[in-house]
Amino acid sequence: MSDLRNNQQTTQRKSFFRSNPVMNRMVKTGETGTTGKAAAYGGIMAKTIFFLLCTVAGMMLYLVLDNTMFASLEQSIHVNVRGFELSTSPLQVGILVGVAIFGIIMQLLAIFAPVTTPVTGALYSATQGYFISFMVFTLLKGYEYLGLLALVITIAIVLVMSILYTTGTIRATKKFRTVMLTLFGTMIAVSILSFIGYLIPLTRTFVGNILGHFWISLGLTLLSIIIASLFLISDFAAIEQVVENRMPAKFEWSAAFGLAFTVLWIYVKVLDLLIQIVGNSKK
Repeated sequence: MSDLRNNQQTTQRKSFFRSNPVMNRMVKTGETGTTGKAAAYGGIMAKTIFFLLCTVAGMMLYLVLDNTMFASLEQSIHVNVRGFELSTSPLQVGILVGVAIFGIIMQLLAIFAPVTTPVTGALYSATQGYFISFMVFTLLKGYEYLGLLALVITIAIVLVMSILYTTGTIRATKKFRTVMLTLFGTMIAVSILSFIGYLIPLTRTFVGNILGHFWISLGLTLLSIIIASLFLISDFAAIEQVVENRMPAKFEWSAAFGLAFTVLWIYVKVLDLLIQIVGNSKK
């Protein structure tokens, strides 16, 4: 009977972690409990705040560079991005690309080498802060308030989803995960097909016109926000399983990074939505 119960608990844990790669790696370790210090909600919350503060540090780094090293550079690159006129320098763009690549590497290390998460997760969060600061203070110059508005909306989404989860209104059931992963898979498929279509000369114009259509682009961004919000439910369920099954305290870092990753994802997509709406109104 004891073995059957343990098998059922293990199956349940795997089902909750399946949607988030960070959480999924925790289950694959095979550690389901500890007689030492166990993971706690307070520890996960503190570490999540730590990662978000690293994001703020990344934002501050960009502002310092923008007001010192970048200030004296010639703004020789002028492009229109979603209705906003962006003026920047080749060095700024080069560093931004480098930061983006570095962020991807740190994200992968945090997922596949959990022991490094305290460092790699912090560095990933900082790269996201750098990217956000570039968008808010360079791309949206004169419209910086959109960054604050995106923050307010993101906080509201997190609070609403947490209430829906804690009250049992939405649970990470098998049906819920099926819907969530179907939507996520659809978005990935659309992105891949769009990329392939854009590479083919015969379909490039057609794909460009479709993706460039305001309402289609807006709809895809809204869908991304919905998917990211649903991932929050999965993250909450995973965190609950970590704590309630007394997994070792070291897993607090992975759980916190998974939650911070989703929150940052929501913020960036909400900011993108606001950019599209305001940029279209400017036209």
